[in-house]
Amino acid sequence: MDVVCQCGAIRFKTPTATPLDIFHCHCTECRKQSASAFGTSAIFPAFTLPPDLPLGIYTRQTDSGRTLDCYFCTGCGTRILHIGRDNSKTVSVKGGCIEALDWSKAKHIWCSRAVVKIPEGVERWDEEPDD
Repeated sequence: MDVVCQCGAIRFKTPTATPLDIFHCHCTECRKQSASAFGTSAIFPAFTLPPDLPLGIYTRQTDSGRTLDCYFCTGCGTRILHIGRDNSKTVSVKGGCIEALDWSKAKHIWCSRAVVKIPEGVERWDEEPDD
């Protein structure tokens, strides 16, 4: 899948044609990061970004106590992806940067902090899933 930031300076392809999973996260940090009611992440097998991309890194603690490296475009500031320091198997690419992403099967996490109604019938967790 093609990933592009708002200004176009960051461009790369995901390692697989579809994500392993998609999450709408309603935690406070994802709401701030996305400047919206939730943040969307598509989960892919771990991969290495091209070395010449204009990326900055912001590191933070998650609500569950993990350490997360958050990569963003230094030109436009768009958050591109997250990599958990305790998880070398997957990478979380921000959904809004992925062209032609199918959002229909997204799961909702941290619903206990949601500020919008979660649709009926979707897969959901009050916090985050164990796996």
